[in-house]
Amino acid sequence: MPQKTARPAPPADTGALYFRLFNEIGIIAQLSGNRFQRVLPHDLTVAQFSLLNHCVRLGDGWTPARLAAAFQVTKGTMTNTLQKLDAKGFIRIDPDADDARSKRVFLTPSGRSARDAALKALTPELAALPESFPPALAAEILPALERLRIWLDANR
Repeated sequence: MPQKTARPAPPADTGALYFRLFNEIGIIAQLSGNRFQRVLPHDLTVAQFSLLNHCVRLGDGWTPARLAAAFQVTKGTMTNTLQKLDAKGFIRIDPDADDARSKRVFLTPSGRSARDAALKALTPELAALPESFPPALAAEILPALERLRIWLDANR
């Protein structure tokens, strides 16, 4: 029967530990974003793809202000991203039925297709991972990363 290895005790300096953790996450985000950017179709940027993916995952009908808050960007940055996606026909921006001063963002069928095409384009990039980063390892660390994301989201 295989013996489980004991987890190392956390270092006494938890600040340094958490810095290392977030530093690694930041570097991973930068490297993966650059890798994804090279293969995204439809001249999508990572930010544009992320917004399309967000609408598929969590539904659409969000206001630009709420999207800006969710993505932790300025309203101006979000407006720019939305305008580019609208020009590509991937979203539509409608007046809010309950508040004429506000707008709502909706994913179009073309936007869903662009998101799906992006995922298909990313598949070969991700398929190269198993050799050096086995799926079992990804499955093992994913719950911890999700837990960290949930905590960070709740404690903005």
